[in-house]
Amino acid sequence: MDIVVAILSSPWFLVAWASVAVPSLYVVIRDLRTENAHLMSLMKLVWVLTVVYSGPLGLWIYWTTGRRQIPRDGLYRRAFRSVAHCYSGCGMGEVAGMFIAVGLLQLGTLWVAAVTFTLAYVAGYALTVGPLLQEGVGLRRALWDAFLSETPSITVMEVVAIGVDLSLAGDAGPREPLFWSALVVSLSCGLLAAYPVNVLLIRFGVKSGMMDPREGAASQ
Repeated sequence: MDIVVAILSSPWFLVAWASVAVPSLYVVIRDLRTENAHLMSLMKLVWVLTVVYSGPLGLWIYWTTGRRQIPRDGLYRRAFRSVAHCYSGCGMGEVAGMFIAVGLLQLGTLWVAAVTFTLAYVAGYALTVGPLLQEGVGLRRALWDAFLSETPSITVMEVVAIGVDLSLAGDAGPREPLFWSALVVSLSCGLLAAYPVNVLLIRFGVKSGMMDPREGAASQ
């Protein structure tokens, strides 16, 4: 653990991360504009945020599961799209929570976890409830559907992500490289931990997963 913390504490880790994350972001934005413009706006935002949080890992997930060029669709691809959707919202809440609780308020560990968990849940549910409301689903039904389909995924994602972040970052603040490096690592750990949960949720019919990206492409 000490070796990992030492590596993450170096500003060169963030330089190395930026050197692969920024090109990954450029690639996904360009591909969404030129090759997969038919995707709904929400999924475009999901993929951009996934790459912002996880760099080349996020780009790989998009490239193999989120483009119209995929040769076929199936459970495991749908689960990746589903976890990316969850991840995009929870990531916003987690980043905001860490910055507010640690950087601004300098709260203790339990309060950091509570604030971050709360904001992650709010943001994660919002990305599910919002589209349901736009489709005409009532608020109560939308909230219930979001609770059933997203709670297991969000819970596992945040337990792992926040646990990893607090374990690595310790008392580091936003002015220290370790604060941001630990956040980068912890976000991707949460993504990977929640993936099998989404596989099971889709397999047992709790959630359907995001639409096949090849749908609607023929008309473009």
